[in-house]
Amino acid sequence: MKIGIVGAGMVGSSAAYATAMLGKARHIVLVDLDPALARAQAEDIAHAMPFAANCAVESGEYAALSGVDVVIIAAGVSQKPSETRLDLLARNAAVFRTVVGEIERHAPAALLLIASNPVDIMTGIATRLSGKPAGQVIGSGTILDTARFRHLLGEALGVDPRSVHAYVLGEHGDSEVLAWSSARVGALSLAEVAAQVNRPLDAAIRARIDTGVRRAAYTIIKGKGATYYGIGAGLTRLIGAIGNDEASVHSVSILTPEVAGISQVPLSLPRLIGAAGVLADLPPELSAEETAALRRSAKMLKDTLDALPLA
Repeated sequence: MKIGIVGAGMVGSSAAYATAMLGKARHIVLVDLDPALARAQAEDIAHAMPFAANCAVESGEYAALSGVDVVIIAAGVSQKPSETRLDLLARNAAVFRTVVGEIERHAPAALLLIASNPVDIMTGIATRLSGKPAGQVIGSGTILDTARFRHLLGEALGVDPRSVHAYVLGEHGDSEVLAWSSARVGALSLAEVAAQVNRPLDAAIRARIDTGVRRAAYTIIKGKGATYYGIGAGLTRLIGAIGNDEASVHSVSILTPEVAGISQVPLSLPRLIGAAGVLADLPPELSAEETAALRRSAKMLKDTLDALPLA
């Protein structure tokens, strides 16, 4: 499997490193506005390969993306002081016009995997710019939020988080929805497991988990400036699901026909991922409160996307 990564900063390089080390691709091409950065990242990762997997890692121009199966887009601009969110989005939309155009020129058959923030809106923009079916333009969405939720639930219950089946829905951001009502450990509800292992999930613990999931990025950014290892691993997991045609379930963002009464909105739901991209949506049953929260999240994302001119 050959993949491309546009944007060789911390997120793009972390995804490249994790993908190469785990052997999820045989060939990785890094492209960046700064060719020296892309070259340095590619060489550094390539030098780790004798200790790990058989993966060729190189940098190049957009033409080097010819023949790739998936392109991760981790490019974008940072927010300026006093700049509004819509202003930032407008500038990132301009970046995506160039990036998506070049990818479509050199790798028209490639799936697009969007990592640039705000990832849901950028996924909607990339879908519209590329003209691809929605299931072929996949945002990393809440895959990392879901991992955080499972980690904290596993920690609270004394359970391996890989045995926790719980999802975060909606926006990758402040309006995201933790789907407590459908969460399971094995085949049991959280309440049943908590009783059996004698670790009750009272209101205080639930509040702490909610804060830990919802505010994790702020805490990490305050401590080290950015988040990249977690999302790098999440992107690698998606590369594996696509490359192995797994039909495995992941909470990712696509431009969705309808959610909670809101149409054509980019947000995350649990979805089957395989070689063709998103194969099916698998929305969980939600409580009335969770459904209302998902609708609020969807409306905010829909209004933001619709306010952005792409011309």
